[in-house]
Amino acid sequence: GKGETVGGIVVMRHGENALNVIERVKARIAELKGSLPPGVELVPVYDRSELIRASIDNLKEDLIMEMVIVSLVILLFLWHIPSALVPIVTIPVSVLLAFIPMFHAGITSNIMSLAGIAISIGVLVDGAIVEVENAYKKIELWIEGGRRGDFHEVRLRALMEVGPSVFFSLLVIAVAFLPVFTLVDQEGRLFTPLAWTKTLAIALAAILAVTLDPAVRMLFSRVDPVKWGDRLTNRLANAFLVGRYYKEEDHPVSRLLFALYETPCRWVLGHPVKTILASILVVAVSVPVYFKLGTEFMPPLNEGTILYMPTTLPGISVTEAYRLLLIQDRILKGFPEVESVFGKAGRAETSTDPAPFSMMETTVVLKDRLQWREKERWYSGWTPEFLKKLLRTVWHDRISYEELISLMDSAMQIPGVSNAWTMPIKGRIDMLTTGVRTPIGIKVFGPDLAKIQAIGENVERALRDLRGTRSVFAERVGGGYYVDVIPRRESLARYGLSIADLQDVVMTGIGGDTVTTAIEGRERYSVSVRFPRELRGEIDQLERLTVTTKTGAHIPIRELAELKLSYGPSMIRDENGMLAGYVYVDVTGRDVGGYVEEAKELVKSHVKLPTGYSMIWSGQYENMERVAKRLTLVVPVTIFLIFLLLYINTKSAVKTGIVMLAVPFSLVGAVWLLYALGYQVSIAVWVGMIALMGLDAETGVFMLLFLDLSYEEAKAKGRLTNMYELEEAIIHGAVKRIRPKIMTVMAAAMGLMPIMWS
Repeated sequence: GKGETVGGIVVMRHGENALNVIERVKARIAELKGSLPPGVELVPVYDRSELIRASIDNLKEDLIMEMVIVSLVILLFLWHIPSALVPIVTIPVSVLLAFIPMFHAGITSNIMSLAGIAISIGVLVDGAIVEVENAYKKIELWIEGGRRGDFHEVRLRALMEVGPSVFFSLLVIAVAFLPVFTLVDQEGRLFTPLAWTKTLAIALAAILAVTLDPAVRMLFSRVDPVKWGDRLTNRLANAFLVGRYYKEEDHPVSRLLFALYETPCRWVLGHPVKTILASILVVAVSVPVYFKLGTEFMPPLNEGTILYMPTTLPGISVTEAYRLLLIQDRILKGFPEVESVFGKAGRAETSTDPAPFSMMETTVVLKDRLQWREKERWYSGWTPEFLKKLLRTVWHDRISYEELISLMDSAMQIPGVSNAWTMPIKGRIDMLTTGVRTPIGIKVFGPDLAKIQAIGENVERALRDLRGTRSVFAERVGGGYYVDVIPRRESLARYGLSIADLQDVVMTGIGGDTVTTAIEGRERYSVSVRFPRELRGEIDQLERLTVTTKTGAHIPIRELAELKLSYGPSMIRDENGMLAGYVYVDVTGRDVGGYVEEAKELVKSHVKLPTGYSMIWSGQYENMERVAKRLTLVVPVTIFLIFLLLYINTKSAVKTGIVMLAVPFSLVGAVWLLYALGYQVSIAVWVGMIALMGLDAETGVFMLLFLDLSYEEAKAKGRLTNMYELEEAIIHGAVKRIRPKIMTVMAAAMGLMPIMWS
């Protein structure tokens, strides 16, 4: 509103670290500021470096927190510092070593690559946990038995007992991520770094489990009294190096686990049919809940910036676009949550920016969330600030992003303007991958633009009142205004003029043409000329313009040509060899998949497609369909490979079947938690479920391992003469060895808590 002249610079990058490029651009801008003329400024209106730094720093903090939490879980369960140090040391070593192959593979530190390490922290110590816990148990029995035999032999036997199962369990987790490696296009670029870093971290942990972990454990293996120093020193050294080995029944954590698990376990063994039927019932009840979950391509990353992309009818003038842009910017800047607003109409002289005047875009940079308007919570009035910070992680006391968008959308109801709200990164990716800048787009194909526009308008009317539609706009592909100059050949011949003579006047006088170049030192300026606006603003004015003949006569254009206004395509889309028109649909309060399924039925009943015309649903929905088709093929192959690996490990189809049948039961918890938290099924959810299936198979392997060890031990001692003794052997393998199984699951679950609450 101050009459400034505004120009824009867009900095793009290719094949290099974004932060490095941004920092060099900032340094160069700082150098240029001193050479700018008075009154000229370079003002950043959108800087993505803050988002990058905030995201990476947030995830780094979560990684450190995860390491601490997992270490505390291990320490709590083992209650033995020397044993706990083995998996605790494994965590930072595995994470740090993972960055070496990441560097050589060209994988940068980004949200997805660091997330791969984050979700693996709880799992990569599983091998170390099982090995150390088994060694702990064997050493405890060795001490209880009078320390007969060599300590190192006991330790080695403990390692060999669980080593193969540990190796195969980690291999199963790695193979479970095979579907992620097969993803292509946008989802492939997003999740491949996550899959690589997770696999690398687990692979390194598997190597450390058979190299570093035994070596570290041996450092704390001395059981003889220390031969130097006084009695107190001996005691302190032994307490640190050896520690106290508790009997399983005396261990505080184990006693609690025994009390919680033994009674249900005995009931299960006594009622196998009821247990199986109850399990099937639980899965059956969860299936409808799963289908109630909405579907989307990807959960949105809150970028801290809004991209407002309104569309108006074609043919808008530069003056009207400028006025409309000022109105929009003024309204948006009035929101207290907004830091800055920068609107753009028109396009640069480049094929990468094809937007016409009717498609505007405004970058709205938001303030820090704590500066947004407050929402009344139960703790708002009386809670001190330090406690509010803790409570905000569960009940945030500021309006949500969606609520802010709804308020803005209500304020921006301008006649003739259709709103669309997205975010800069998300919007650019959507436009690059599908050409559609809204979550849903309908592409209409056919041979005639007028009919394509009519079909699009029918779709617009059909979807306008559908629940969840925030805005719907069909492109007016025929909405351009033109001045047609139709030469009269007889008149041109009568005056001795050619069509080229007429076209030169139209091109130069009306359209403008470069006639010369002004030279000032090393500077070059092109000089374009055309008739002033007052001579070419209306059709009758254009008709009075003259064409000079070779004899010097000036003939009005009206005598040489017919001038008329016509209505035609403002922009012609061509896709897959056919003319196309887009319908943009912005959705709120509903999942994309559910909306499209209902919208398809509505459009099918209200819109009749003529022969030769077709329609496809694009945007996020197109990506969702592509991923679903790929996972439908890859997931069964992955399950077969996991079955094969488990069979190689167990040498038993029954045991392998037991482990595989447990997988659906673990997904029950995931489905109910997603339902309770209001999440929708997306690629991110499926990646989480794939990781969960690998973890579940690993837990099943460990359960079978300890059941087998207990069975073989009872058999060797001649304690399998009746069903009671078999039941006690199972109780011993399941209940008395529950600690390592709970440790692995708790390490994985608690390790993810910082990210869940982030």
